[in-house]
Amino acid sequence: MQQPVLQIFWLPHGKGLEAPGYQTPHAAGMDVQAAVTEPFTLAPMQRAAIPCGFIMAIPPGYEVQIRPRSGLALKHGISAPNAPGTIDADYRGELKILLINLGSEPFVITRGMRIAQMIVAPVAQATWQAVDSPDHLAPTDRGTGGFGSTGH
Repeated sequence: MQQPVLQIFWLPHGKGLEAPGYQTPHAAGMDVQAAVTEPFTLAPMQRAAIPCGFIMAIPPGYEVQIRPRSGLALKHGISAPNAPGTIDADYRGELKILLINLGSEPFVITRGMRIAQMIVAPVAQATWQAVDSPDHLAPTDRGTGGFGSTGH
């Protein structure tokens, strides 16, 4: 599988920060840094879009998923309310990370702090095919069983 290449352009307030990067050889996600120009306090239950200081081009056929960092979630209750967030290949605006403070204390975000992780993933686009009856849908063992129907 060929490794996708993401193009990056640094905005003035992002200059000097590191590009998102993998922290270990087998990491699935690249850590993303905050490009705040001064410390930003996220109060309990507050949501904010935190700038990352760059725009990027994602190759067609891929998306970038934004996910919370597990350490921030465990230690401080910092999460992404729309996790996973999706950045489409045709988006060319600044990457901003939606964060929420689910903790009980204010949390200060500083410049260069690793605030989220991004996963590059292939995308398959689907088409729809209408059928005349539910009987024309491929049968499964589960059928119409929904919430809790598998017994766990």
